[in-house]
Amino acid sequence: MPHVWRAESGEAEVVAGLLLEFRDWLGRNRPSEESLAASVGRLIDAADTEYLIGSVGPGDEPAGVCQLRFRFGVWHAAPDCWLEDLFVRQGERRSGLGAALVEAALTRARARGCARVELDVNEANAAALALYDRFGFGAHSDSFGGRDLLMRRPL
Repeated sequence: MPHVWRAESGEAEVVAGLLLEFRDWLGRNRPSEESLAASVGRLIDAADTEYLIGSVGPGDEPAGVCQLRFRFGVWHAAPDCWLEDLFVRQGERRSGLGAALVEAALTRARARGCARVELDVNEANAAALALYDRFGFGAHSDSFGGRDLLMRRPL
């Protein structure tokens, strides 16, 4: 049975290591290992960020991670949660760890009084889409009838 917990300061290296594996799985070479470690070190104790890490079973080594970012939203007069960078090591996929991380993220968001949880996912990632669909995530709009799109512009 998967085991998920909130990462503490002393686990920053574990978090950074898993995010480094995620970077490599994505086929990227940036950010550098040093930059990733520094970023996790900066964020792990920030009030608006939480890292969840998980293992396939109690006592097993961590094999999954997700980052949660919190911000206050004016449209709901409550905090929003951004579920970011969910990753499960290749050999541990289909173990239930991804679902346990999503469930823990929803629990943390509720505990912090969030009105919604948002995320982005690549439309070609069928496994992730299926996972998020199981938890009720969807691409929809409350106002205009079209699907909401995440858009970005590098600076």
